[in-house]
Amino acid sequence: MDEGIEFTIAKLAEEKGGRVYYVGGFVRDRLMGRENKDVDIEVHGISPEDLYGILKSVGEPMTFGKSFGIYSLKGCHIDIAMPRKERATGRGHRDFEVDVDPFIGTQAASSRRDFTVNAMMEDVLTGELIDHFGGREDLEKGILKHVNDKSFAEDPLRVLRGAQFASRFGFTVARETVELCRSIDLSALSRERVEEEMKKALLQGSKPSVFFEVLKDMDQLDIWFPELKSCIGIEQDPVFHPEGDVWVHTMEVLDRAASLRGETQDPYAFMLLALVHDLGKTVTTEEKNGRIHAYGHETEGVPIAEAFLERVCGEKDVKDYVLNMLPLHMKPNMLAYSKSPVKKTNRLFDSAAAPKDLIYFSMADRPLMSGDDPFEGDSDFLFERYRIFEEMMAKPYVQGRDLIEAGLEPGPYFTELLDYAHKLRLAGIEKDMALKQTMSYARSNKYI
Repeated sequence: MDEGIEFTIAKLAEEKGGRVYYVGGFVRDRLMGRENKDVDIEVHGISPEDLYGILKSVGEPMTFGKSFGIYSLKGCHIDIAMPRKERATGRGHRDFEVDVDPFIGTQAASSRRDFTVNAMMEDVLTGELIDHFGGREDLEKGILKHVNDKSFAEDPLRVLRGAQFASRFGFTVARETVELCRSIDLSALSRERVEEEMKKALLQGSKPSVFFEVLKDMDQLDIWFPELKSCIGIEQDPVFHPEGDVWVHTMEVLDRAASLRGETQDPYAFMLLALVHDLGKTVTTEEKNGRIHAYGHETEGVPIAEAFLERVCGEKDVKDYVLNMLPLHMKPNMLAYSKSPVKKTNRLFDSAAAPKDLIYFSMADRPLMSGDDPFEGDSDFLFERYRIFEEMMAKPYVQGRDLIEAGLEPGPYFTELLDYAHKLRLAGIEKDMALKQTMSYARSNKYI
């Protein structure tokens, strides 16, 4: 498809008395100087039948329910819609009655949008900006303000979208919008839609913490993020954490992790790890001898994190990653600080789902030590140890076929022998010597 297919559609619509406008995030992003390859247009002043005929003349139209007036063209990144009126018929994001009305006018059409910055329209042919609700001024001021009290409150997903936009674009949510959002019930939303908004904030926001800070300000953490809310007010040892309580620490780690996520094996799982890594402090924090401790929080936090992930995450691999890495998250900095031997760092990397990511996480979670960072240079130590680990793992090692060639009959005890051989591998023992030691272990246990 030609890149400017919307111009052809607009010209054909004009011939029938219609107008075509760029709408929504596409207009917002253009004004912000941000690239957006997904074109959204809205066609006014012609019938759905005429629009479908135009689309057939320029390509292969795909219809997303004619009653919704939404179309696309095969092979083209363009969404085509007709103006419509929506009315909530139930609870949740999808319970709406939709009436297509190509003749309601631009003001009525844009009034159903969520925020003023998303309610602007731009004439495809003339470039004229249609801005009935002051979206351009709000955009210039960096303010996120809802368009209409009634229609906004009918779609609870807009609460999360507001927090997500604030995180991604650095917007400040207007106080009247915050107050409205406090009254909206999010319990009927699906997990998929909640995760979609959270994921955008975690992967696209330079400061993902804003997503959660905005929800905190809106008093909207209870339904979907209660474990995070529990972190508020949980004190930390000011020697290691002068920044504040567990909530403040988590938000700072989240933002530091955002600057590193592009280096990781699984950016989304990495960001979720940053989000849940200290949930265990909510049940382990105590004061002893004038110092605040949270002994064992890295393991006690696993079931808490698991409950959180079951609620907001649908990807098994992501959950497995986080639950594997969570109990290990403190070890890299501890081993680096004590300059532990290669054998210990090898064991750590071997136990991690994504060992290199674990190093990046240790950088995000590094203790501040009252502003004096004694861990400076730890990442160099850890990356050097990871290089050694990779080299060691690339060398030949004892496998089941080696045990068979050495005269052993396969059996259940092979698992024990291979585990023993693997420990020798992590200790840096070459394959030939490791095989001899494994056979000696087999004899001592009467497997031979």
